Amino acid sequence: MTHAKLKAGEVAGTYHVTSPVTENDIITMAKRFARRKLAKGRKITQPSQAFEHLQLLLQDYEHDVFSVLFLDSQHRVIRFEELFRGTIDAASVYPREVLKAALTYDAAAVILVHNHPSGDPEPSEADRRITDRLKEALGLMDIRVIDHMVVGSDGCKSFSEMGYL
Repeated sequence: MTHAKLKAGEVAGTYHVTSPVTENDIITMAKRFARRKLAKGRKITQPSQAFEHLQLLLQDYEHDVFSVLFLDSQHRVIRFEELFRGTIDAASVYPREVLKAALTYDAAAVILVHNHPSGDPEPSEADRRITDRLKEALGLMDIRVIDHMVVGSDGCKSFSEMGYL
């Protein structure tokens, strides 16, 4: 990763700080690292591999953001994309648009993810309903919904780990 205040270390994945950094610099760098961890070609085999990166990217929004991690048949990342933005407590999610994006990227599977600006990652009944609708719509095209993660400042919840999928 390139950043004006970082220099690559001798060991892969290590860096030296070359000048003073602010909290904002650290957050910006962390978000860049998180995006790299969700970059094309990275394999996601368990929800925990994506939790911390997704939490870092989505937890600070003051409004709902619904995103999708599009995966190939080997569960390697094709693309991470924010598809819908909403209000402080809801986002309108359109299965047609999710399906259209999945077909555009030739995805074999998806991980759905959205934030709860309240900080509480506990899934709501509305979250469960939209997950069922998306699973049904995507399933018609043989696109698997591997997980739906809800991100909050208090952590992440995985539908697959909770037995909802």
